[in-house]
Amino acid sequence: MSNMRTSIKCNCGQRIIAKDVMQHGYYLRLFGPSFVYVKFRCSRCKKLGEQFIKQEEWEDGILKDKTIELSHDEKEQFSTQGAISINEVIDFHFELEQMSDLKSLEPLVPAKKQKSRSTPHS
Repeated sequence: MSNMRTSIKCNCGQRIIAKDVMQHGYYLRLFGPSFVYVKFRCSRCKKLGEQFIKQEEWEDGILKDKTIELSHDEKEQFSTQGAISINEVIDFHFELEQMSDLKSLEPLVPAKKQKSRSTPHS
């Protein structure tokens, strides 16, 4: 099992990425573990925060934003919708029980944009 940290989070729960970091450096000690110091301003709550992370748990990828398959517009749309409530989960569960097959979902799925291909005619 790895002791590597996967992310830094603000007290509000927001993941801290490189653009939120105001200062970072190394706190070296002769005895005991050395630390990486990270000072940040949260992009969600705008509060200042700082964390000391053991150097052996530090990895440069901690501050990189995760790649997602959403476009910028889709990401904004989802961020304005808020969290899924427990009532929405229950309603979804009951809708799944009513569904007979996956074909009934086809009208709900937006059409994908297909690239036109030129194929040789024989």
